[in-house]
Amino acid sequence: MDQQEKTGMFITLEGIEGVGKTTNIQYISKWLTKRDIIHVTTREPGGTPLSEDIRSLLLRSQVEEVMPMTELFLVFASRAQHIEKLIIPSLADGTWVLCDRFTDASYAYQGAGRGISEATIQNLESVVHQKMQPDLTIILDLPVADGLSRARERSNPDRFELEDLDFFERVRKNYLLRAKRFSGRCQIIDASQPLKDVQDQLNKILLEFTHKR
Repeated sequence: MDQQEKTGMFITLEGIEGVGKTTNIQYISKWLTKRDIIHVTTREPGGTPLSEDIRSLLLRSQVEEVMPMTELFLVFASRAQHIEKLIIPSLADGTWVLCDRFTDASYAYQGAGRGISEATIQNLESVVHQKMQPDLTIILDLPVADGLSRARERSNPDRFELEDLDFFERVRKNYLLRAKRFSGRCQIIDASQPLKDVQDQLNKILLEFTHKR
């Protein structure tokens, strides 16, 4: 699906565990609702019944080691279903899509984190995306130790949250590198700030983004 074929806007939130994506997606959803912008909130992995089943498989601890390529293919299988069944139809209908993580996460987690080459991920992206990319990506950034501390306070850790600090340092570094590389669509917010300050920045970014449309 080419960018010019869609009429809705596609916004993604990215970041390591504990940066506050869920809270801030709720803020953005309320922000859009106040402006009568029809939208749907979703997440990755997940977003459709089948994709949610794959999410459960990816997040729960396994007796058998999940190999990096297996993890990558599962993520993209979930994404392919998500794109075809929810994202493309919504955007084509003029509905905005607000998504908790998307393919930037694959480059960060399966790429930098697991050591899979960027070229391999790019090949899958080219097949699954059909040229579609987010219009705006907001990366919530936080030191790894702080993020993991927050995440582990709220719930029992999932399979990803059990990874060591070095894994998440690589993930965070990749997010920041991608923000520089794709500065046209990526905005970074310091998530170590008080929530009000984070959301003040979100408000500014969203105002600028909507005024350009």
